[in-house]
Amino acid sequence: MEQNENKLSQDDNHNRGGSAGQHEHSNRLVHATSPYLLQHAHNPVDWFEWGDEALSTARKLDKPILVSIGYSSCHWCHVMERESFENEAVAAAMNEAYVCIKVDREERPDVDHIYMEAVQALGVNGGWPLNVFLTSDQKPFFGGTYFTAGSWTQILQNVARAYAENRDNIEDTAEELTQHLMRSDVGRFVQPADSTSMKADLAALAGKLAGRFDRRTGGMNNVPKFIMPSIWRFLLRFHYLTHDEDTLQQIGLTLDRIAAGGIYDQLGGGFARYSVDGEWFAPHFEKMLYDNGQLMSLYSEAFAVTGQMRYREVVFETLAWLQREMTHPDGGFFSALDADSEGVEGKYYCWSSDELDQLLGDNAARVKDYYHVTPTGNWEHGMNILFCPPDERTFLTRHHLSADAWHRMLQSDKQTLLAARATRIRPGLDDKILTAWNALMVCGLLDAYAAFGDERFVQTASANLRFIEQYLCEGTTLFRSYKSKRSSTQGFLDDYAYYILALTKYYQATFDETALMRAVGFTRTVLAQFFDPGEQYFFFTSGSAEKLIARKKEVFDNVIPSSNAIMAQNLHWLGKMMEIPEWCDLSQSLVTPLQSLIGSEPSYMSQWAIAMTEHQTGLKEVVLAGNADALRRELQQSFTPFAALLKAAPDSHIPLVADKAPVLGLDTLFVCHNRVCQLPVHDIAQALEQIKT
Repeated sequence: MEQNENKLSQDDNHNRGGSAGQHEHSNRLVHATSPYLLQHAHNPVDWFEWGDEALSTARKLDKPILVSIGYSSCHWCHVMERESFENEAVAAAMNEAYVCIKVDREERPDVDHIYMEAVQALGVNGGWPLNVFLTSDQKPFFGGTYFTAGSWTQILQNVARAYAENRDNIEDTAEELTQHLMRSDVGRFVQPADSTSMKADLAALAGKLAGRFDRRTGGMNNVPKFIMPSIWRFLLRFHYLTHDEDTLQQIGLTLDRIAAGGIYDQLGGGFARYSVDGEWFAPHFEKMLYDNGQLMSLYSEAFAVTGQMRYREVVFETLAWLQREMTHPDGGFFSALDADSEGVEGKYYCWSSDELDQLLGDNAARVKDYYHVTPTGNWEHGMNILFCPPDERTFLTRHHLSADAWHRMLQSDKQTLLAARATRIRPGLDDKILTAWNALMVCGLLDAYAAFGDERFVQTASANLRFIEQYLCEGTTLFRSYKSKRSSTQGFLDDYAYYILALTKYYQATFDETALMRAVGFTRTVLAQFFDPGEQYFFFTSGSAEKLIARKKEVFDNVIPSSNAIMAQNLHWLGKMMEIPEWCDLSQSLVTPLQSLIGSEPSYMSQWAIAMTEHQTGLKEVVLAGNADALRRELQQSFTPFAALLKAAPDSHIPLVADKAPVLGLDTLFVCHNRVCQLPVHDIAQALEQIKT
């Protein structure tokens, strides 16, 4: 990593803690592993971490609890800290009346899920910072998101007075909210399965999504624009099955416009969280690992379908960003980059026209034209967000350039600008390493390896999996996060689900059977620790985890796919690959009762739609005998979303492959389905035809 990577402004340093001797105040958060909690370690607020010490203190003192939840790259979390939590008078009011707990939503999504749902049940739009007031036994009774300093002070006084004078009313509200939280999401949405429920009309499902398309700028027809990669990955599979050109056109429009927009870092690679406008132009500049892992998968799969070279460029640039700015020396991936630097959102990424003139000389005019840079700025304060034309033909004609010549010139100029940008004060880095998010990025890297065959992808994935095994595993128990040391918080369902998926993909990329056996072992842990035999779905927290006031199940996709949906896929794929039919049956029993919900809310159930499509289409097991790596590389040049790849080996623990060997001494492919194998073939084209039949 470059020397400037951790260069911080004074404001950033103030928010990130340090030794107690450098600060007027220090609180318990100096011992935290979360960068977000460490940012608050020198507030005058007497913060606790979530845990026994805080909760027992509240019970002993019979004080209400104030839980404040955020994350390190949250702009308005920083604003509320500066305005309120660093204010001596406000902090004194908080300390006197409340037991104050700071929570990193990324380290403790279980706590965040519960109290976000409570606030939404009160009729408040959710978001972060999330500030929730609880009784001394953890039951919520009031909350909201960002508050100005003035309104926050008034709320602190009003809630404290109400807790002292109207305790019965508050207890009634808290009990009612707690009963709401204890109701299962699964129970509200599942419908009894029947023998025809998997005969879903995929065209109707895709048609419902199509009715919400933004036909002008791509994506879905809403603002702000989140990419939601699972939607487009489902539609790629729908196109694979139907050859529907309208679907492929919308996917192409979406990916082209995103890759051309300000939401994509045109110089350094990587994607911001979302676009605040409808044009993919002005991003909320924070970069999250989980977005970029999913988008690496999406652009790699889209390249396999279309061959569009811009998609390849995006994936390789995102890999460069990951390695340059987001990778721990031992191979783990950091969580996020802030939107702000020097207290200004996007300052690190934006340019003035004069800066480009000074840096690029005679080339500046062309580069400014290409990136829509104007003398007065296309953004705030005379600055410019770089975005390029999704179709270069008009630009190339205007400048009398061929595409190849222009891209050679532009690559050199981009390196000049990237080097100049590296001397700026960087956005704050959230350098905690989360198991789930790392596994999502490993999946993206392995999908890229399948599409492009470049060893850097699989090497980076291998190093990360070694990091998880070394620092975040104990037997078949996962832990949530690492920063200098492993946190004591055990893994949640998303940590296990994405890690199992990553191991399953890694086996298919390398044929390292140890990875597949690990996937099986961790799946058995999930079944033992997370499965609810009553509702037949998975809890988000394990049976051995700390007990909260409610134990939730994650059904809907958000910016990260539903962990239950990922487990449904894991059970299906591993059940097929390892011949464990009860896992395939359980997978189908997870998907089938949600068919109606998938059909009515496909935007929030797209990962379930992928799982449903896999069941409806059926997975093929493709055994490669002979030079398996060469066969795999050639086979994966085509998009084969419903094929599990296995390597023939006489001493294998995989039942299907033990009796397979090259036929006539030639490299051979066996395509099997439902325990029946078709005639062995030696030609990739023939195998692809068998896979698709």
